[in-house]
Amino acid sequence: MTHGHEVLAMMQGHSYTEKSLLEAIIAKFGADERFYTCSADNLTAQGLIDFLKEHGKFMPMEDGFTVDTTKVCDNE
Repeated sequence: MTHGHEVLAMMQGHSYTEKSLLEAIIAKFGADERFYTCSADNLTAQGLIDFLKEHGKFMPMEDGFTVDTTKVCDNE
């Protein structure tokens, strides 16, 4: 299992749509990888995206969104 912080770190400096983020997560971590966060576990890539979106971790950009680094906890 991979911590969601690794996905957030991967997002820094890049803009994504939900589709392109899903593709990037699968390309980097594999289609079968599961993710955990400080308050959830066993998330699929899409489940992680939904979780992060619901918890305000994304910052809108003109062509999609990126990680909002001010909303990332520092627990590993």
